[in-house]
Amino acid sequence: MSGIVEGKVALVTGAGSGIGRASALTFAREGARVIVSDLDVEGGAETLDAIRKAGGEASFIQADVSRENDVANLIQQTVATFDRLDCAHNNAGLSGSPSALHEMTVDEWQRVLAVNLTGVFLCLKHEIPKMLVQGGGAIVNTSSGAGVLGTPGLAHYCASKHAVLGLTKTAALENAQTGVRVNAVCPGAVDTPMLRAAMAGSQEIEKMVLRSQPTGRFGTPEEIAEAAVWLCSERSSFVTGESLLVDGGSVAR
Repeated sequence: MSGIVEGKVALVTGAGSGIGRASALTFAREGARVIVSDLDVEGGAETLDAIRKAGGEASFIQADVSRENDVANLIQQTVATFDRLDCAHNNAGLSGSPSALHEMTVDEWQRVLAVNLTGVFLCLKHEIPKMLVQGGGAIVNTSSGAGVLGTPGLAHYCASKHAVLGLTKTAALENAQTGVRVNAVCPGAVDTPMLRAAMAGSQEIEKMVLRSQPTGRFGTPEEIAEAAVWLCSERSSFVTGESLLVDGGSVAR
């Protein structure tokens, strides 16, 4: 049986680890040729190697999504490599250092928004025209449960992830009749290097985060990847402008 994105070309940003790596691997497993992109060359190379060892076809392109020249080059090189762009998972992001809003520096605020928000904007800006030319495509942006609920201590992260949902809905409506679908996934607490770094090895913080999970466990990167790839497949052909919570019921509490 063929995969759900068989014959497609998929781009994944932030693919050097965590959800992005799982997404790139899942796209490849489901039949897509994959462009692996990350600022981290070593992490990107590890993802690329894992895809190829599993029999998939992929290429790595380094990019800083907060820089328009990097993003423009990324999309151009994607099309130059595989002739088209059918699916994109705009996943690159960072959590930032936690602090009370009134103690947060402007530099820290701008750093998080540059990657999490401007990065998604720039990817959409350059992906959509390529998809319009070929008659359609599907894009998934990574937001968060923090894009739906307030998050004390993470004003920059929370604001950026709320804004990603606004971008997603606007892009979806602008393209509702063009064949380009735009959706978002909103992960909950997922066992990634970024979450582990945020918990900083503290068992008390880990227990506190786990207590907020109705399932009693963290999500896995693969569980988020499955949702993202489904949203990029024809099986979700009537889904656009959606913000899909993949959080084990955390927001439903």
